[in-house]
Amino acid sequence: MTPRVFLLSPASTGGERARIIFREQARFDLALQLRTPEGARLGDVFSFLSGLYFRGKLTYARVFARPPAGAPGVLIITPSEGLRSPDILVTLERLLGYSKVPIDLSDRRYKAPLVRDAKALFQLVGPDCDVVLLGSVATGKYVEPLTEVFGSRLLFPTDFVGRGDMSRGGLLLRAAADARELSYGPIAGAILHGSRPQKLAPRPGILRRALGAVQGPRGRPPRGKQAR
Repeated sequence: MTPRVFLLSPASTGGERARIIFREQARFDLALQLRTPEGARLGDVFSFLSGLYFRGKLTYARVFARPPAGAPGVLIITPSEGLRSPDILVTLERLLGYSKVPIDLSDRRYKAPLVRDAKALFQLVGPDCDVVLLGSVATGKYVEPLTEVFGSRLLFPTDFVGRGDMSRGGLLLRAAADARELSYGPIAGAILHGSRPQKLAPRPGILRRALGAVQGPRGRPPRGKQAR
């Protein structure tokens, strides 16, 4: 079976949910964790900031990652630190640092760390490992630097074409809950724009079932090595 790792696009650190978590008056659990010296897990923070879409990406990736021995199965693209594990701890100060760097290829603070870590990942996983991008493929902000490194091994879920973020999140949660991996295709040369597919039918309890599919014996992700 072909080894496979996932790269997740980041949540926005400039939206309404980010403003909520940055407020001094924020007293919910995640906000309080961010204000401790240890911080909170990056995956939890981005799941809060983005909601259904990022939670769907992270859950799906944890279910279907098949990394080579010694390699991480899931990594998140960050605005200024390249690729990072969803399990690293970030503080409020570190999150504020992310918010000051745009996801823009003309900004070396974003591009240089991403290319650096993508090259390191390629050396770790080798040329026979699939690298699946769960994020926007219609613009170059992720695709261009990653294609330079991974070439035709950089894939995306073909069912993403024509869907908005919420629809993609729902699709990923359903696939995780049903243990049904989506089909992938190379990003290079793919048709990335298309007609909007039929709206997903409601599935009550889908998040709970999807999260149940990813939990290990101690409630932790079952696959992949923890990274920086």
